[in-house]
Amino acid sequence: MIRVLTLSTLFPDASRPTFGPFVERQTLELAAHPHVELKIVSPRGLPPWPLSKLNRYAALAAVPEHETWKGVEIFRPRFTHIPCTGGRFDAAMMARALAPLLKDIRKSFPFDVIDAEFFFPDGPAAIALGKAFDVPVSIKARGADIQYWGVQRPTAGQVRDAGGAADGLLAVADALKTDMINIGIPGDKIKVHYTGVDLSLFRAGERVAAKAQLGIAGPLVVSVGALIPRKRQRLTMQAVATLPGVQLAFIGKGEDLAVLQKEAQALGLAGRVRFLGALPHVQIARWLAAADVMCLPSASEGLANAWVEALACGTPVVTTDVGGARELMDRPEAGRIVEPERGAVAGAISSLLTADYDPHAVRKTAERFTWQANRDALYAHLVGLVQGFGKHPSSRT
Repeated sequence: MIRVLTLSTLFPDASRPTFGPFVERQTLELAAHPHVELKIVSPRGLPPWPLSKLNRYAALAAVPEHETWKGVEIFRPRFTHIPCTGGRFDAAMMARALAPLLKDIRKSFPFDVIDAEFFFPDGPAAIALGKAFDVPVSIKARGADIQYWGVQRPTAGQVRDAGGAADGLLAVADALKTDMINIGIPGDKIKVHYTGVDLSLFRAGERVAAKAQLGIAGPLVVSVGALIPRKRQRLTMQAVATLPGVQLAFIGKGEDLAVLQKEAQALGLAGRVRFLGALPHVQIARWLAAADVMCLPSASEGLANAWVEALACGTPVVTTDVGGARELMDRPEAGRIVEPERGAVAGAISSLLTADYDPHAVRKTAERFTWQANRDALYAHLVGLVQGFGKHPSSRT
């Protein structure tokens, strides 16, 4: 039996039910393991009063600090986030806020390991807490936590130092492991830990019937991802604008919504594009099963869950050569990896719309990405850290 304290700022709550669903699913799968006891700590970064009263923070501030979430005990403490500082103080503030809470938790739950599920600010905070409570620490890298926080001046050193001090590290793709090594994190600590997909929910079906259920007629491109610049939704729209009759649906929310809506008008796409917002997985699965193509020409990714979910639905993907795209899309049926320019994206979409591909052949690309495999690998990793802890000099000094 192993007692795991999962630490993750990237986790759903009542105000953000679709925030970090892949972290949630991984954690719940691990919690269901017969040899695991698990509790979750999901800190909330809130600015000092009166900024905490702003609309963007109010719903998060109202989230309960202690609750049971889908059968697992979860703590949601606050830590002070200071705006306009580039995140420089977030990890230290988090560690300071969590220390008394973890001391209290440890009285009844003597956790064996801290499993940090996002590299920043979770990782550096976990290192400080691991040292304070004399337990090993694992940190998982997922993409932007390395590709953004790992290179920003206020936080790059903290990411690098946390990687060097951790007892074990995970990366969602081999390509992300390379990114970690390139910023100075020791490669011999890093294991590749692929995501999972619910193959019973995301499944290949009858595309014509799926479209009819959604009121769609004709070719459909779906893009799943936060509406933020690095996902390049504008590029997707520009490509679709050159393809007469093709409809486009965006699933996700984010800061770029108003900009993208304005762009859709300017491109004459108002009647062909839908902004569906953040959707639960059951609805995402319906749209992906109806889609002819899933397009996500991101500037950076780890290994996008949206890629895997689309492929599990038998829907080929158009994306750029980022993160683990080549590790996942290992056969022609999986889709196209293209340069991030309008003509290339449009050409790839067009070629897939006219291709006679078998959705079940596409789905085979995703069938190795199961949540059971994800859970078993994580369990083995954490058990190894606990068993090896104390047998060698700790690097957390």
